[in-house]
Amino acid sequence: MRLSARLSRASIGVLGVMAALGMAERSAIAQTPTSSPAAKSVPRTPDGRPNFQGTWSFATVTPLQRPKEYEGREKLTPEEVAKLEGRAVETQFVDQPPPKGQTGAYNRFWMDTGTRVISTHRTSLIVDPPDGKVPPLTPAGEARQKRMAADQEVAARAQDLTTWDRCILGFNAGPPMIGGGYNAYVQIFQTTDRVVLLNEMNHDARIIPAGDQPILGKKIRQWRGISKGRWEGQTFIVETSGFRHEGTGTLSLRGLGTTPDENLKLTERFSLMDADTLLYEYTVDDPTVWTKPWTVSQTLWRTDQPVFEYACHEGNHGMRGILAGARQIEREKASGSSTPQ
Repeated sequence: MRLSARLSRASIGVLGVMAALGMAERSAIAQTPTSSPAAKSVPRTPDGRPNFQGTWSFATVTPLQRPKEYEGREKLTPEEVAKLEGRAVETQFVDQPPPKGQTGAYNRFWMDTGTRVISTHRTSLIVDPPDGKVPPLTPAGEARQKRMAADQEVAARAQDLTTWDRCILGFNAGPPMIGGGYNAYVQIFQTTDRVVLLNEMNHDARIIPAGDQPILGKKIRQWRGISKGRWEGQTFIVETSGFRHEGTGTLSLRGLGTTPDENLKLTERFSLMDADTLLYEYTVDDPTVWTKPWTVSQTLWRTDQPVFEYACHEGNHGMRGILAGARQIEREKASGSSTPQ
């Protein structure tokens, strides 16, 4: 059984995040940037850093991996862009029958998978490997994926379900962030020594030190890892490690059914293309899961949409039914009987 989460219309207390940091009046990044003629038109903080603050959408119809029809091509034609975006607008809230043998989930009213391709018009979000595909899994990665899938099929324990089934992590917020399903919004704050990424799903705030601030020890493991940021010219670079063995949850709902483990090293890069377009790039390096690192490049759009509280009640209420079903199967096996399918 696969669970999802719904939106709540209670708006989140964004100012509380800044108050908790004690930095509401500190909107500048301290280090002096390297001047760049191409970046002079972007908004800046008082100290001259590119100003990322605001709410951004990373929902897009551009697929993570390159579809077969675009094999060998990096860019879409203008006609293909118009066709993809037009189809997305037409089908955004139109219900369709579920695939044969499946019961379906939410109707399309609850979905927000985007209606735009990324601004670079690439045929896939993945830019390396050059074929636009996720590299093959290692033998250990394949075994891990099969084991996780088998555990989730039975779901004998709460721990057998995904982290987003259990309402611990969002399935698209990562890190890294890959839009899928809904809630593909992030609100960014900057201070003199921090950058904060507040994801709508699951209303998580990643507080990233920028500069020489101390970070947690290497032996500590966190759901979203331990991040350290630095500026290189006009680009803010975030290096994250210290993930848990469960990984970050599924990286996407768009055909990628695996997840990294505790060996993941994630490098994210943020830079402004213009006042309303944020270039977000990242490299996933997990040698125990994938045969080589892979890199994504996508664009985020500034939006005036509010960030809502994410209420993941299914993981709370559904867990009792899932585990009760597993106990019933165990009793039937022990007694030699079985419930008709």
